[in-house]
Amino acid sequence: MSRRYSVQQPELAGRTALVTGAGQGIGEAVARVLADRGARVVATDRSPDGVKSLEGECAPHITARTLDVTDSAAVEAVVDDVEREIGPLDILVNVAGILRTSPVVELTDQDWHDTFAVNTTGVFHTSRAVARRMGERRGGCVVTVGSNAAGVPRTSMAAYAASKAAATMFTKCLGLELARSGVRCNVVSPGSTDTAMQRQLWTDPQAPLRVIDGDPAGYRVGIPLGRLAEAADIAEAVAFLVSDRARHITMHDLYVDGGATLRA
Repeated sequence: MSRRYSVQQPELAGRTALVTGAGQGIGEAVARVLADRGARVVATDRSPDGVKSLEGECAPHITARTLDVTDSAAVEAVVDDVEREIGPLDILVNVAGILRTSPVVELTDQDWHDTFAVNTTGVFHTSRAVARRMGERRGGCVVTVGSNAAGVPRTSMAAYAASKAAATMFTKCLGLELARSGVRCNVVSPGSTDTAMQRQLWTDPQAPLRVIDGDPAGYRVGIPLGRLAEAADIAEAVAFLVSDRARHITMHDLYVDGGATLRA
């Protein structure tokens, strides 16, 4: 039996949030945390099953919408519908993303195209649609979930890392353009997080330990905190950045990776 859903911390009461890629993993965790803090959350994903299940558990605090962020017309239509039916958007969280791994010399044109279509162009589509309206209202928050791979080279992850780096810089530029209108734009960059995307990289039961300990053959350091992140760890960082506690933070890239990139 599913638990009765109730709002625990109404810090975001009265605000409306759109979360992409909310069908599973980090996106689902973000939708839950924002709803827990009182926001009316529109959870979107191109696969309807996950967000419909989330809506069933968390209604009326979470509403499901099917959305493919690579389709700019669909993005505009969903944003229009949400603002008309639920309320003006105060928060956008870009989580939708895909991972295609391959050495560069074996990377296909289709894998490169698909990766950028979701991870970069999708961020552009949603951010453009929402920022236009936020700017006119002179307020709002955009958070893009990037990756620490955007700042540290990874073997067999060139397309993913490049797409996340592009999305990160796009979000910072958007933040600069919108700063005078009071709209804040930030990035949360996770490291290895226990999600379906991470697990697709694991080939045996010892894989999580190798992620934590590091992999010299792959030129990868370990995680100093000695644990994989949970999706909730990333969601909490997002919730902070969209809250009034972060009202003077914009164009920031917050790494949530347990120290894996050794950033000072």
